[in-house]
Amino acid sequence: MLEILKAILYGIIEGITEWLPVSSTGHLILFEEFMPMDVSPKFWNVFLVVIQLGAILAVVLLFWNKIFPFNFTNKNRPFLKYDIWTLWFKILVACIPAAVIGLLFDEFLEEHLYKSVVVAIMLILVGIAFLWIENNNRKKTARVTRLEDISYKDAMIIGVFQLIAAIFPGTSRSGATILGGLMIGVSRGVAAEFTFFLAIPVMAGASLLKLIKYGLAFSGMELTLLAVGMVVAFIVSLLVIRFLMSYIKKHDFKIFGYYRIILGIIVLACFFTGVLSI
Repeated sequence: MLEILKAILYGIIEGITEWLPVSSTGHLILFEEFMPMDVSPKFWNVFLVVIQLGAILAVVLLFWNKIFPFNFTNKNRPFLKYDIWTLWFKILVACIPAAVIGLLFDEFLEEHLYKSVVVAIMLILVGIAFLWIENNNRKKTARVTRLEDISYKDAMIIGVFQLIAAIFPGTSRSGATILGGLMIGVSRGVAAEFTFFLAIPVMAGASLLKLIKYGLAFSGMELTLLAVGMVVAFIVSLLVIRFLMSYIKKHDFKIFGYYRIILGIIVLACFFTGVLSI
């Protein structure tokens, strides 16, 4: 029962932090330091990634009409929604940098960089970047205010920012891509939506790689923990995505920058005092 409660907590953390620009993987790594699950190391590596599929399903449900490229209901309109197909091609372009590095260096990155101290440093650096960019953009007008106005060049630049998150845990995939979007003149709302959609192939691909590597040869309890975490992450993500889209209509991302910096400093303090391992 205790492990089920832990899986619920992990699901809540994933559902909240996957979409807010504060790093879901970083939070899961830090939380695991204080409340580790009684599971095998192989299962933990799978759980850390595959639990995100629950959060991804929330995006699919909430934005179905914006991402499904076929028309089965209105006979007066084309069967293929070309604007959505174009959007998916741009998303795939944005996936290329992280996909290449992930395929080539996944094990190396996991072994050498998935550490509490790396998470703390990236929390602080990206938090500072958010404050700087928001201050810099305060009097600027966004160049891109609609999803369809994102160019292939914009998509590739955002993809490069996503690569940073793929390499350094604590960066935040959503944080990095939103940051990249803001830097090149994409509005907050459009940057957030593009980030949500970009997560679908990225997280699905990352989960597939983990399952190919480790399979599903786990105990019944471990598979139950994975299912519980995914379901909770799905439910919490529905609420968090709605909140974020409403929040950014009236607010900037500075609060997340301050949160990242404060949390990063706390983690570094815990590391240097011996509370946390490297």
